[in-house]
Amino acid sequence: MVKLIADSGSTKTDWCVVDDGRVAARISGQGINPLQQERGLIEHIVANELAGRLSDVEKIGSVEFYGAGCRDGMVTVMEDVLRKVFVNAESIKVGSDMLGAARALFGDGDGIACILGTGANSCLYDGGAIVANVPPLGYILGDEGSGAVLGKLFVNAMFKGGLPEALKKDFLSETGLTLSGIIYKVYKEPMANRFLAGISPFIHKHLDDEKVNALVVGNLKDFFRRNVNLYGRPGAAVGAVGSIAYYYERQLSEAAAAEGYSLCKVLKSPMEGLLEYEMNIADRAKRM
Repeated sequence: MVKLIADSGSTKTDWCVVDDGRVAARISGQGINPLQQERGLIEHIVANELAGRLSDVEKIGSVEFYGAGCRDGMVTVMEDVLRKVFVNAESIKVGSDMLGAARALFGDGDGIACILGTGANSCLYDGGAIVANVPPLGYILGDEGSGAVLGKLFVNAMFKGGLPEALKKDFLSETGLTLSGIIYKVYKEPMANRFLAGISPFIHKHLDDEKVNALVVGNLKDFFRRNVNLYGRPGAAVGAVGSIAYYYERQLSEAAAAEGYSLCKVLKSPMEGLLEYEMNIADRAKRM
């Protein structure tokens, strides 16, 4: 059976077609989040940006979709959208991006799984299931450690004297932004979280600045203090997926150690881990 596996965050979606245990195609597209996007837009993304680039849509027999915002009633929305496009699929399963991250990091094992990308999330994972989840609350109310919150902290520090004036001038010159332009993008345009997370590449280029590095580490420490610590599992294995975890792995390790944890695994994207997880399931099925 040809299986389609998807891992979707707020910024991008990774799609992978697996045919008889072999990766037949990989496609990267824009992010899908049913909590932030209208159904019509999601249908357009799946039908045109994905299905339009697949040569044998009718051969897809199974879909495993892990996505941001896929909880409660939003699961049904995504299932309906996928059924509308992949009409021949015998099985369509939609799970949270958190479940996808946990499976990618720990398979059927145990640990504290974390997502650190545009947004942030975490869970206590035990024996192949999520047994506890501290609500991330989004970038306005929470999402400590995320790219969106990092961007927010950077902008705040930049305009309130927390960073060198020269760095502020470099940022405004390089991006062509102004204070009023930033305010407009955050408060008037959609997807402010993507805009704020998009500041991360500039931040990463200036990690040699002590204050910038401290800003990153402080954001990640807040993630542990306000999320990971609440599971009451000091010393537990901690794994993380996402661009922030990957590109700031040194700062993440420092923050983890400061809070009494050891970082055991970091993945830029969950897809490789999800492929390994699916292959293990297939191997076990063949041996039965």
